[in-house]
Amino acid sequence: MRILGIDHGNRRIGVAVSDPLGISASPLIILEHIARNVDAQRVVRLAEEHDCSLILIGLPLDSDGSVGARARSVNRFIDEVRRQTSLQVVAWDESNSTLMTIQASIDRGEKRIKRSQPMDDQAAAIILQDYLDTLSLGSSGA
Repeated sequence: MRILGIDHGNRRIGVAVSDPLGISASPLIILEHIARNVDAQRVVRLAEEHDCSLILIGLPLDSDGSVGARARSVNRFIDEVRRQTSLQVVAWDESNSTLMTIQASIDRGEKRIKRSQPMDDQAAAIILQDYLDTLSLGSSGA
């Protein structure tokens, strides 16, 4: 089961995809924001092109777990994606995904200049990998 993972930002949308077995996530592409309906259409098209059965969209909850302005914006995007596809669309808490992306870059020894480049696709992969790992833990009975 292939899954498309989304990190929706104000200016860019990071996209990642899982392997066919749903074990690992890989960065796919960074899309520049155009308009909600167009962005949703492009996400749905990518899901179809990669034969995905589910679209996972990171939901940026506030530090206390509440839905703030940014999460409300992403929820509107999620609603638009759902209007445009029959695929399952799941919202997933993306707390700390940006910090984890930066830390992963540091751990790989990448220079600060490299870390200043957009990493939205890598953030999408981290969000998707968190979801896949949670699925895996649930199915292993752990």
